[in-house]
Amino acid sequence: MAARHLPEGLPPAFFLTDPARTPQPEAIVAGLPAGWGVIYRHFGAPDRETVARRLLKICRARKLVFLIGADAALAAKVGADGVHWPGRMAGQARKWRGRFRLQTMSGHLGDKSLHSVALPIKAVLFSTVFASRSASAGTAMGAPRFRRLATSLPFPVYALGGVNPDSGLSIAKSAGLAAIDGWVCFSVRKRDAESKTAPHEAPHKPSGFSEL
Repeated sequence: MAARHLPEGLPPAFFLTDPARTPQPEAIVAGLPAGWGVIYRHFGAPDRETVARRLLKICRARKLVFLIGADAALAAKVGADGVHWPGRMAGQARKWRGRFRLQTMSGHLGDKSLHSVALPIKAVLFSTVFASRSASAGTAMGAPRFRRLATSLPFPVYALGGVNPDSGLSIAKSAGLAAIDGWVCFSVRKRDAESKTAPHEAPHKPSGFSEL
């Protein structure tokens, strides 16, 4: 359902890594449905290139889109599909115009850059939509307000903040979905993650989530 209104080439949903909340991202990435997207956020970790290459290998096997957060140089070095920019760094996307398949950005209420059609951005991950336990989460706007906002922006929008298989169904007709620990339901066993989960193996989808 979430993919039907998005332009071709955009995944219906993104998984964003987080070193504290999803310390073993490989287990989640290995279980995501084919066609989804992964945003690796390394926050300056010393092993970031090693982790990026490991996640990229899983993404290629699973037919997932792979972006790296706020690090275009690393994205280019490992051959990622693109970059996800925090809102404050959205202007950096101009420097890398045409270098990647996909560039996305984060957005919040009041961000002027959200209306800048000059940015080579393909989509905005907008937060906070639902109540979230993230330390940086603001006041949740709720599904009705988010649905109205999604139609007012010049970019395709993904909902972020408190998104999970249950809350996502209430907005899937209006936007793509993005989550951090909201997708832990897709985690596979360590052994399967290490083997990159063969592309032909269909991961189990949570009950009630088959429409996405």
